[in-house]
Amino acid sequence: MAYTGGIILFALGILISVALHEAGHMWSARAFGMKVTRFFIGFGPTLFAFRRKETEYGLKAIPAGAFVSIVGMTPLDEVDPADEDKVFWKRPVWKRTIVLAAGSITHFILGVVLLWITAVFVGLPNPERAAYDANKEPAVLGAVNECVPATPDSYSCDVAKGDPRSPASAAGLEPGDRITAFNNVSTPTYGELVAMVRKSPAGAVPLTYVRDGQTETTTITVIRRNLDISTTDEPNVQQVGFLGVSPKGSDAPLTVTYGPIDGVGQAADYTGQIFAGTFTAIANFPEKIPKLWDALMGQERDPETPVSVVGASRIGGEVVERGIWPIFFLLLANLNFFIGVFNLFPLLPLDGGHIAIAWFEKVRSWWAAKRGKPDPGRVDYTKLLPITYAVVLIFGGITLLTVATDIINPITLTTR
Repeated sequence: MAYTGGIILFALGILISVALHEAGHMWSARAFGMKVTRFFIGFGPTLFAFRRKETEYGLKAIPAGAFVSIVGMTPLDEVDPADEDKVFWKRPVWKRTIVLAAGSITHFILGVVLLWITAVFVGLPNPERAAYDANKEPAVLGAVNECVPATPDSYSCDVAKGDPRSPASAAGLEPGDRITAFNNVSTPTYGELVAMVRKSPAGAVPLTYVRDGQTETTTITVIRRNLDISTTDEPNVQQVGFLGVSPKGSDAPLTVTYGPIDGVGQAADYTGQIFAGTFTAIANFPEKIPKLWDALMGQERDPETPVSVVGASRIGGEVVERGIWPIFFLLLANLNFFIGVFNLFPLLPLDGGHIAIAWFEKVRSWWAAKRGKPDPGRVDYTKLLPITYAVVLIFGGITLLTVATDIINPITLTTR
Protein backbone atom coordinates (compact mmCIF):
# COMPACT_ATOMS: atom_id res chain seq x y z
CA MET A 1 0.00 0.00 0.00
CA ALA A 2 2.84 2.39 0.88
CA TYR A 3 4.59 1.50 -2.38
CA THR A 4 1.52 2.33 -4.49
CA GLY A 5 0.89 5.47 -2.48
CA GLY A 6 4.48 6.57 -3.00
CA ILE A 7 4.17 6.11 -6.77
CA ILE A 8 1.00 8.21 -6.84
CA LEU A 9 2.53 10.86 -4.58
CA PHE A 10 5.67 11.19 -6.70
CA ALA A 11 3.68 11.29 -9.94
CA LEU A 12 1.51 14.00 -8.38
CA GLY A 13 4.65 15.95 -7.47
CA ILE A 14 5.79 15.79 -11.11
CA LEU A 15 2.36 16.89 -12.34
CA ILE A 16 2.33 19.85 -9.96
CA SER A 17 5.84 20.80 -11.10
CA VAL A 18 4.82 20.74 -14.76
CA ALA A 19 1.63 22.69 -14.01
CA LEU A 20 3.68 25.37 -12.21
CA HIS A 21 6.05 25.44 -15.21
CA GLU A 22 3.13 26.43 -17.42
CA ALA A 23 1.86 28.82 -14.75
CA GLY A 24 5.27 30.53 -14.89
CA HIS A 25 4.71 31.21 -18.60
CA MET A 26 1.20 32.47 -17.87
CA TRP A 27 2.10 34.82 -15.00
CA SER A 28 5.05 36.38 -16.81
CA ALA A 29 3.04 36.79 -20.05
CA ARG A 30 0.29 38.60 -18.18
CA ALA A 31 2.84 40.81 -16.43
CA PHE A 32 3.97 42.03 -19.88
CA GLY A 33 0.43 42.63 -21.16
CA MET A 34 0.13 39.52 -23.33
CA LYS A 35 -3.19 37.72 -23.59
CA VAL A 36 -3.45 34.23 -22.10
CA THR A 37 -6.52 32.41 -23.37
CA ARG A 38 -6.21 28.96 -21.75
CA PHE A 39 -4.50 27.21 -18.85
CA PHE A 40 -5.23 23.49 -18.53
CA ILE A 41 -3.80 20.65 -16.47
CA GLY A 42 -3.84 17.39 -18.42
CA PHE A 43 -4.77 16.49 -21.98
CA GLY A 44 -7.69 14.87 -23.75
CA PRO A 45 -11.36 15.32 -22.85
CA THR A 46 -12.16 18.21 -20.52
CA LEU A 47 -13.42 17.16 -17.09
CA PHE A 48 -14.34 20.67 -16.01
CA ALA A 49 -13.47 24.26 -16.92
CA PHE A 50 -14.28 27.79 -15.89
CA ARG A 51 -13.47 31.25 -17.19
CA ARG A 52 -12.04 34.13 -15.24
CA LYS A 53 -11.64 37.37 -17.18
CA GLU A 54 -10.00 36.48 -20.50
CA THR A 55 -8.54 33.09 -19.48
CA GLU A 56 -10.21 29.67 -19.40
CA TYR A 57 -8.94 27.30 -16.71
CA GLY A 58 -9.62 23.58 -16.62
CA LEU A 59 -8.71 19.99 -15.89
CA LYS A 60 -8.52 17.31 -18.55
CA ALA A 61 -8.84 13.54 -18.29
CA ILE A 62 -5.24 12.47 -18.99
CA PRO A 63 -2.89 13.82 -16.26
CA ALA A 64 0.19 13.72 -18.50
CA GLY A 65 1.20 17.37 -18.24
CA ALA A 66 -0.25 20.85 -18.67
CA PHE A 67 -0.38 23.62 -21.25
CA VAL A 68 -0.97 27.35 -21.59
CA SER A 69 -2.12 29.29 -24.69
CA ILE A 70 -0.69 32.76 -25.29
CA VAL A 71 -2.01 34.79 -28.22
CA GLY A 72 0.36 35.13 -31.18
CA MET A 73 3.27 32.89 -30.15
CA THR A 74 4.57 33.07 -33.76
CA PRO A 75 3.79 35.33 -36.73
CA LEU A 76 1.97 32.33 -38.28
CA ASP A 77 -0.74 32.34 -35.59
CA GLU A 78 -4.10 33.86 -36.44
CA VAL A 79 -4.92 36.75 -34.13
CA ASP A 80 -8.22 38.50 -33.52
CA PRO A 81 -7.86 42.18 -34.52
CA ALA A 82 -9.04 43.11 -31.02
CA ASP A 83 -5.99 41.35 -29.56
CA GLU A 84 -3.33 42.91 -31.80
CA ASP A 85 -1.85 44.87 -28.88
CA LYS A 86 -1.60 41.71 -26.71
CA VAL A 87 0.36 39.51 -29.13
CA PHE A 88 3.41 37.64 -27.84
CA TRP A 89 5.69 37.94 -30.87
CA LYS A 90 5.29 41.72 -31.08
CA ARG A 91 6.78 42.27 -27.62
CA PRO A 92 10.48 43.22 -27.23
CA VAL A 93 12.85 40.28 -27.36
CA TRP A 94 13.83 40.59 -23.69
CA LYS A 95 10.21 40.29 -22.61
CA ARG A 96 9.67 37.27 -24.83
CA THR A 97 12.84 35.71 -23.43
CA ILE A 98 11.60 36.10 -19.85
CA VAL A 99 8.23 34.57 -20.71
CA LEU A 100 9.83 31.63 -22.51
CA ALA A 101 12.39 31.05 -19.76
CA ALA A 102 9.83 31.44 -16.96
CA GLY A 103 8.94 27.75 -17.08
CA SER A 104 12.52 26.64 -16.46
CA ILE A 105 13.01 29.37 -13.87
CA THR A 106 9.96 28.01 -12.05
CA HIS A 107 11.53 24.54 -12.03
CA PHE A 108 14.75 25.97 -10.58
CA ILE A 109 12.83 27.82 -7.86
CA LEU A 110 10.87 24.66 -7.07
CA GLY A 111 14.09 22.66 -6.87
CA VAL A 112 15.64 25.12 -4.40
CA VAL A 113 12.45 25.23 -2.30
CA LEU A 114 12.32 21.41 -2.19
CA LEU A 115 15.96 21.30 -1.08
CA TRP A 116 15.28 23.88 1.66
CA ILE A 117 12.24 21.92 2.87
CA THR A 118 14.35 18.76 2.91
CA ALA A 119 17.15 20.46 4.86
CA VAL A 120 14.85 22.03 7.47
CA PHE A 121 12.02 19.54 7.90
CA VAL A 122 13.07 16.16 6.46
CA GLY A 123 16.85 15.93 6.75
CA LEU A 124 19.75 15.83 4.31
CA PRO A 125 22.35 13.04 4.22
CA ASN A 126 24.70 13.40 7.19
CA PRO A 127 28.09 14.65 5.86
CA GLU A 128 29.85 13.05 8.85
CA ARG A 129 28.50 9.65 7.91
CA ALA A 130 29.11 10.18 4.20
CA ALA A 131 32.73 11.13 4.89
CA TYR A 132 33.38 8.00 6.95
CA ASP A 133 35.76 5.57 5.24
CA ALA A 134 36.35 2.30 7.10
CA ASN A 135 39.57 1.78 5.15
CA LYS A 136 41.05 5.02 6.47
CA GLU A 137 39.54 5.47 9.94
CA PRO A 138 40.91 3.76 13.08
CA ALA A 139 39.04 0.74 14.45
CA VAL A 140 37.02 2.69 17.01
CA LEU A 141 33.74 1.04 17.97
CA GLY A 142 30.54 3.01 17.58
CA ALA A 143 28.21 0.27 18.76
CA VAL A 144 28.40 -3.22 20.24
CA ASN A 145 25.61 -5.65 19.36
CA GLU A 146 24.11 -7.26 22.46
CA CYS A 147 23.34 -10.47 20.60
CA VAL A 148 23.62 -12.34 17.30
CA PRO A 149 20.86 -11.66 14.72
CA ALA A 150 18.97 -14.77 13.64
CA THR A 151 18.94 -14.09 9.88
CA PRO A 152 21.75 -13.15 7.46
CA ASP A 153 20.23 -9.82 6.43
CA SER A 154 19.12 -8.69 9.90
CA TYR A 155 20.87 -6.41 12.39
CA SER A 156 18.30 -6.66 15.18
CA CYS A 157 18.05 -9.30 17.90
CA ASP A 158 16.82 -9.83 21.45
CA VAL A 159 18.55 -11.79 24.20
CA ALA A 160 15.22 -12.11 26.01
CA LYS A 161 13.86 -14.01 23.00
CA GLY A 162 16.73 -16.49 23.04
CA ASP A 163 19.22 -14.90 20.66
CA PRO A 164 22.81 -15.68 21.82
CA ARG A 165 25.07 -12.88 23.08
CA SER A 166 27.50 -11.52 20.54
CA PRO A 167 31.24 -12.25 20.98
CA ALA A 168 31.97 -8.56 21.50
CA SER A 169 29.31 -8.20 24.20
CA ALA A 170 30.48 -11.36 25.94
CA ALA A 171 34.06 -10.05 25.92
CA GLY A 172 32.98 -6.79 27.54
CA LEU A 173 33.80 -4.47 24.65
CA GLU A 174 32.15 -1.05 24.74
CA PRO A 175 31.45 1.80 22.31
CA GLY A 176 34.50 4.05 22.11
CA ASP A 177 37.02 1.20 22.44
CA ARG A 178 39.76 1.32 19.78
CA ILE A 179 40.88 -2.13 18.69
CA THR A 180 44.59 -2.07 17.95
CA ALA A 181 45.32 -5.77 17.36
CA PHE A 182 43.34 -8.89 16.45
CA ASN A 183 44.97 -12.28 16.91
CA ASN A 184 48.25 -10.42 17.63
CA VAL A 185 48.11 -8.65 14.24
CA SER A 186 47.89 -4.84 14.18
CA THR A 187 44.56 -3.34 13.04
CA PRO A 188 45.32 0.28 12.17
CA THR A 189 41.96 0.75 10.41
CA TYR A 190 38.46 -0.57 10.88
CA GLY A 191 38.51 -1.97 7.34
CA GLU A 192 41.54 -4.12 8.15
CA LEU A 193 39.84 -5.36 11.34
CA VAL A 194 36.77 -6.42 9.36
CA ALA A 195 38.91 -8.26 6.79
CA MET A 196 40.74 -10.19 9.54
CA VAL A 197 37.59 -11.06 11.46
CA ARG A 198 35.73 -12.32 8.41
CA LYS A 199 38.60 -14.65 7.50
CA SER A 200 39.02 -15.88 11.06
CA PRO A 201 37.92 -19.40 12.03
CA ALA A 202 35.61 -19.87 15.00
CA GLY A 203 37.30 -19.94 18.38
CA ALA A 204 39.18 -17.91 20.97
CA VAL A 205 41.37 -15.09 19.65
CA PRO A 206 43.50 -12.57 21.61
CA LEU A 207 42.31 -8.96 21.18
CA THR A 208 44.04 -5.71 22.17
CA TYR A 209 42.14 -2.47 22.56
CA VAL A 210 42.51 0.99 24.06
CA ARG A 211 39.91 2.36 26.50
CA ASP A 212 40.24 5.77 28.15
CA GLY A 213 43.91 5.86 27.16
CA GLN A 214 44.70 2.50 28.71
CA THR A 215 45.72 -0.52 26.64
CA GLU A 216 43.80 -3.67 27.54
CA THR A 217 44.04 -7.26 26.35
CA THR A 218 41.24 -9.83 26.34
CA THR A 219 40.20 -13.01 24.62
CA ILE A 220 37.23 -12.91 22.27
CA THR A 221 35.47 -15.98 20.92
CA VAL A 222 34.84 -15.52 17.21
CA ILE A 223 31.78 -17.23 15.77
CA ARG A 224 30.98 -18.00 12.15
CA ARG A 225 27.57 -16.94 10.86
CA ASN A 226 25.80 -16.38 7.58
CA LEU A 227 25.92 -12.69 6.71
CA ASP A 228 24.59 -10.74 3.74
CA ILE A 229 27.64 -8.74 2.66
CA SER A 230 26.19 -7.48 -0.62
CA THR A 231 26.64 -3.88 -1.70
CA THR A 232 23.90 -4.08 -4.35
CA ASP A 233 20.27 -5.15 -4.48
CA GLU A 234 21.34 -8.75 -5.14
CA PRO A 235 21.88 -10.75 -1.92
CA ASN A 236 25.37 -12.14 -1.28
CA VAL A 237 25.16 -14.37 1.79
CA GLN A 238 28.45 -15.86 2.97
CA GLN A 239 29.62 -17.51 6.18
CA VAL A 240 32.13 -15.19 7.82
CA GLY A 241 33.72 -14.54 11.17
CA PHE A 242 31.55 -12.33 13.37
CA LEU A 243 32.16 -10.17 16.45
CA GLY A 244 29.04 -8.02 16.59
CA VAL A 245 30.47 -4.49 16.38
CA SER A 246 30.07 -1.47 14.14
CA PRO A 247 32.45 1.46 13.65
CA LYS A 248 32.24 4.92 15.13
CA GLY A 249 31.00 6.97 12.22
CA SER A 250 28.45 4.42 11.17
CA ASP A 251 26.62 5.25 14.38
CA ALA A 252 26.15 8.84 13.23
CA PRO A 253 22.57 9.69 12.19
CA LEU A 254 21.79 9.01 8.55
CA THR A 255 20.33 12.49 8.11
CA VAL A 256 20.72 15.93 9.64
CA THR A 257 18.17 18.75 9.79
CA TYR A 258 19.15 22.42 9.81
CA GLY A 259 17.65 25.67 10.96
CA PRO A 260 15.84 27.95 8.47
CA ILE A 261 18.93 30.12 7.87
CA ASP A 262 21.44 27.27 7.65
CA GLY A 263 18.93 25.48 5.43
CA VAL A 264 19.35 28.22 2.83
CA GLY A 265 23.10 27.56 2.67
CA GLN A 266 22.55 23.81 2.43
CA ALA A 267 19.99 24.28 -0.36
CA ALA A 268 22.47 26.49 -2.22
CA ASP A 269 25.27 23.92 -1.86
CA TYR A 270 23.05 21.09 -3.09
CA THR A 271 21.79 23.26 -5.96
CA GLY A 272 25.36 23.68 -7.21
CA GLN A 273 26.03 19.96 -6.92
CA ILE A 274 22.81 19.04 -8.73
CA PHE A 275 23.44 21.51 -11.55
CA ALA A 276 26.92 20.06 -12.07
CA GLY A 277 25.52 16.53 -12.00
CA THR A 278 22.74 17.47 -14.42
CA PHE A 279 25.14 18.80 -17.06
CA THR A 280 27.34 15.73 -16.64
CA ALA A 281 24.32 13.43 -17.05
CA ILE A 282 23.19 15.27 -20.19
CA ALA A 283 26.70 15.09 -21.67
CA ASN A 284 26.82 11.34 -21.02
CA PHE A 285 23.26 10.76 -22.24
CA PRO A 286 24.08 9.55 -25.81
CA GLU A 287 26.28 6.70 -24.57
CA LYS A 288 23.47 5.50 -22.28
CA ILE A 289 20.96 4.90 -25.09
CA PRO A 290 22.52 1.58 -26.28
CA LYS A 291 22.54 0.42 -22.64
CA LEU A 292 18.82 1.20 -22.41
CA TRP A 293 18.20 -0.96 -25.47
CA ASP A 294 20.28 -3.78 -23.98
CA ALA A 295 18.25 -3.57 -20.77
CA LEU A 296 15.01 -3.70 -22.78
CA MET A 297 16.32 -6.85 -24.48
CA GLY A 298 16.81 -8.53 -21.11
CA GLN A 299 20.36 -7.66 -20.07
CA GLU A 300 21.09 -6.38 -16.57
CA ARG A 301 19.98 -2.75 -16.22
CA ASP A 302 22.77 -0.25 -15.71
CA PRO A 303 21.67 1.88 -12.71
CA GLU A 304 23.22 4.92 -14.41
CA THR A 305 20.85 4.74 -17.38
CA PRO A 306 18.16 7.44 -17.65
CA VAL A 307 14.73 6.92 -16.13
CA SER A 308 11.39 8.22 -17.34
CA VAL A 309 8.57 9.65 -15.26
CA VAL A 310 7.42 6.04 -14.86
CA GLY A 311 10.78 4.89 -13.56
CA ALA A 312 11.21 7.90 -11.26
CA SER A 313 7.74 7.33 -9.82
CA ARG A 314 8.53 3.67 -9.14
CA ILE A 315 11.69 4.68 -7.29
CA GLY A 316 9.60 7.25 -5.42
CA GLY A 317 7.26 4.45 -4.39
CA GLU A 318 10.16 2.35 -3.11
CA VAL A 319 11.66 5.12 -0.97
CA VAL A 320 8.25 5.89 0.53
CA GLU A 321 7.75 2.20 1.27
CA ARG A 322 11.09 2.16 3.11
CA GLY A 323 10.44 5.52 4.77
CA ILE A 324 13.46 7.20 3.14
CA TRP A 325 11.80 10.59 2.68
CA PRO A 326 15.04 12.56 2.07
CA ILE A 327 15.62 10.53 -1.13
CA PHE A 328 12.01 11.21 -2.20
CA PHE A 329 12.45 14.98 -1.98
CA LEU A 330 15.98 14.97 -3.39
CA LEU A 331 14.82 12.92 -6.38
CA LEU A 332 11.95 15.32 -7.03
CA ALA A 333 14.31 18.30 -6.75
CA ASN A 334 16.79 16.64 -9.15
CA LEU A 335 14.00 16.04 -11.65
CA ASN A 336 12.95 19.71 -11.52
CA PHE A 337 16.50 20.90 -12.17
CA PHE A 338 16.90 18.43 -15.04
CA ILE A 339 13.64 19.47 -16.73
CA GLY A 340 14.55 23.14 -16.27
CA VAL A 341 17.97 22.75 -17.87
CA PHE A 342 16.81 20.44 -20.65
CA ASN A 343 13.93 22.75 -21.60
CA LEU A 344 16.42 25.57 -22.31
CA PHE A 345 18.25 23.61 -24.99
CA PRO A 346 18.17 25.63 -28.26
CA LEU A 347 16.00 23.14 -30.12
CA LEU A 348 12.43 23.45 -31.30
CA PRO A 349 9.86 22.79 -29.95
CA LEU A 350 11.57 23.39 -26.57
CA ASP A 351 11.36 26.85 -25.03
CA GLY A 352 15.09 27.19 -25.57
CA GLY A 353 14.54 26.82 -29.30
CA HIS A 354 12.08 29.74 -29.34
CA ILE A 355 14.52 31.83 -27.28
CA ALA A 356 17.32 31.06 -29.75
CA ILE A 357 15.15 32.14 -32.69
CA ALA A 358 14.12 35.37 -30.96
CA TRP A 359 17.75 36.36 -30.35
CA PHE A 360 18.80 35.22 -33.82
CA GLU A 361 16.22 37.61 -35.27
CA LYS A 362 17.48 40.40 -32.98
CA VAL A 363 21.13 39.89 -33.95
CA ARG A 364 20.27 39.52 -37.65
CA SER A 365 18.28 42.78 -37.63
CA TRP A 366 21.11 44.57 -35.79
CA TRP A 367 23.68 43.29 -38.29
CA ALA A 368 21.54 44.33 -41.24
CA ALA A 369 21.15 47.83 -39.79
CA LYS A 370 24.92 48.10 -39.25
CA ARG A 371 25.44 47.36 -42.96
CA GLY A 372 22.67 49.75 -44.05
CA LYS A 373 20.48 46.92 -45.32
CA PRO A 374 16.73 46.47 -44.75
CA ASP A 375 15.52 44.46 -41.73
CA PRO A 376 15.16 40.83 -42.86
CA GLY A 377 12.17 40.46 -40.55
CA ARG A 378 10.96 37.38 -38.73
CA VAL A 379 12.21 33.83 -39.18
CA ASP A 380 9.94 31.71 -41.36
CA TYR A 381 8.80 28.99 -38.95
CA THR A 382 7.48 26.86 -41.82
CA LYS A 383 11.07 26.28 -42.97
CA LEU A 384 11.96 25.01 -39.48
CA LEU A 385 9.12 22.50 -39.32
CA PRO A 386 11.18 19.55 -40.68
CA ILE A 387 13.81 20.13 -37.98
CA THR A 388 11.09 20.43 -35.35
CA TYR A 389 9.47 17.19 -36.46
CA ALA A 390 12.85 15.44 -36.43
CA VAL A 391 13.54 16.60 -32.87
CA VAL A 392 10.07 15.47 -31.77
CA LEU A 393 10.56 12.05 -33.36
CA ILE A 394 14.01 11.56 -31.82
CA PHE A 395 13.02 12.61 -28.31
CA GLY A 396 9.71 10.80 -28.64
CA GLY A 397 11.53 7.60 -29.56
CA ILE A 398 13.94 7.97 -26.65
CA THR A 399 11.02 8.60 -24.30
CA LEU A 400 9.20 5.47 -25.50
CA LEU A 401 12.41 3.44 -25.11
CA THR A 402 12.95 4.72 -21.58
CA VAL A 403 9.33 4.16 -20.51
CA ALA A 404 9.32 0.64 -21.97
CA THR A 405 12.57 -0.20 -20.18
CA ASP A 406 11.25 1.22 -16.91
CA ILE A 407 8.22 -1.06 -17.20
CA ILE A 408 9.99 -4.24 -18.34
CA ASN A 409 13.37 -3.90 -16.60
CA PRO A 410 13.11 -1.11 -14.01
CA ILE A 411 15.82 0.27 -11.76
CA THR A 412 14.99 -0.73 -8.19
CA LEU A 413 16.45 0.17 -4.82
CA THR A 414 15.47 -3.12 -3.24
CA THR A 415 14.68 -6.66 -4.29
CA ARG A 416 10.92 -6.79 -4.14
